Amino acid sequence: MSVVRILIWSLADSKTTLAELREQVPPLDNGDHWIANDAQERFGLISTSDELPGLAGIRDLIGKEPDVAEEYDLLE
Repeated sequence: MSVVRILIWSLADSKTTLAELREQVPPLDNGDHWIANDAQERFGLISTSDELPGLAGIRDLIGKEPDVAEEYDLLE
């Protein structure tokens, strides 16, 4: 069974903006995607990889851990 991980940061009280993040997000492996919601000022990651990519740089830019970090079983 595969796992989907969803991480979401609220940027309302962060050290950065979505525009700054878009300029600095690292490339991801297949199955991983950066997501953004401009209206809600949220940024995140959807990952189906076995391991999460290195997120230290993103955490440093935002200034905190994700507000939401959840795992789901992928039904196939």
